[in-house]
Amino acid sequence: MAFQHQAPSPRNVTRRPLIRRLILTSAVVTVFALAALVMGGLVFDQLGLTAAGLALVSASIAIGVVVPTFLWVDRLEEEPGRLLWFAFLWGALISTLMALILNELGVAFFAGLHAEDPLVLGAVVVAPLAEESAKGLGVLLIFCRARREFNGIADGIVYAGIVAAGFAFVENILYLGSAYVELGTPGLVGLFVVRCLVSPFAHPMFTVCIGLALGLVAHRRRWSSAWVVVVGWAAAVFLHGLWNYSAVVAGDAYLAIFVVVQVPLFVAFLLLLRWARRRESRILRETLTGYGIAGWFTPAEVAMLADPRERRRARRWARGAGGSRAEAAMTAFQDESGELAMVRHHLEQEEGYDAEWRRRERALLDTITAHRRVFVPGV
Repeated sequence: MAFQHQAPSPRNVTRRPLIRRLILTSAVVTVFALAALVMGGLVFDQLGLTAAGLALVSASIAIGVVVPTFLWVDRLEEEPGRLLWFAFLWGALISTLMALILNELGVAFFAGLHAEDPLVLGAVVVAPLAEESAKGLGVLLIFCRARREFNGIADGIVYAGIVAAGFAFVENILYLGSAYVELGTPGLVGLFVVRCLVSPFAHPMFTVCIGLALGLVAHRRRWSSAWVVVVGWAAAVFLHGLWNYSAVVAGDAYLAIFVVVQVPLFVAFLLLLRWARRRESRILRETLTGYGIAGWFTPAEVAMLADPRERRRARRWARGAGGSRAEAAMTAFQDESGELAMVRHHLEQEEGYDAEWRRRERALLDTITAHRRVFVPGV
């Protein structure tokens, strides 16, 4: 891996035209705003102000646990805030509206067939199909539109988890509010324990299967790999249906099924998160070591960049040595080094020459060098 040092680039060479970004941003904001108005109207019409407020506060507690967990997974190569907000709002607004419509249609379809219990079929069959498709569509949009940011397994897990967290947030508001309206405070507290304390990661566990599948094919985006995504979606639907079955059909056997099925699923989910983070750390260390051999990083920098604790210590050191400007440069240095590792990993995985990714690599190397000169003057 041989590179020649170049002068810092005066601008971001990969920046898209401003007018294009403004139009796209305006369209996204408009869609989300309209969806928020519709969903807000539905919530307040169904629950009323008091129940909606109590449900909102209760559901927010689960979000305070779920979202930081997924951000922890991707600490070494953090995703842009705009995409994380898009993921959360898609799950909270678009996915919930799509699922509400599809669930109603599905239950009505089974009722028209004179099914024995259309509500049970709706929970076990329709809901998993509708909800995982709606959530998965949001992850797929990020995969298709943000190619430079969605470049690995950890990214897929994070985006899928954030989409699912947004969906679960609004769904919890609806369920918790309904429990309060029907049963009062005891109903709200009981359902809060089940949904927000015992199983806050239920929806993320399912949708992560889709994100994992997309992450596996992120470096080889070919139609021949579409079956991997279909398998991931099918796994998400199956796990969702199994989870719902244990809740609505098992009856007296719920506790036993919870221990036998749901607990192992949750343990496997936690192990997957840990594996994804350790994998990203290994890729970052190995890739940046190659750049270090070529003279772009020192061994101490590589060790620091692959260790979250050392990264925090480096930011504190930079602030003490050069103030907020040096700390900001160190933060950018760390973020862009993580992005550089993923770009190089993509180049090594992709067959053939990819001019776009090589331009991105050169631009990152230039800006990383410029950031280093801020917190280590004279290099």
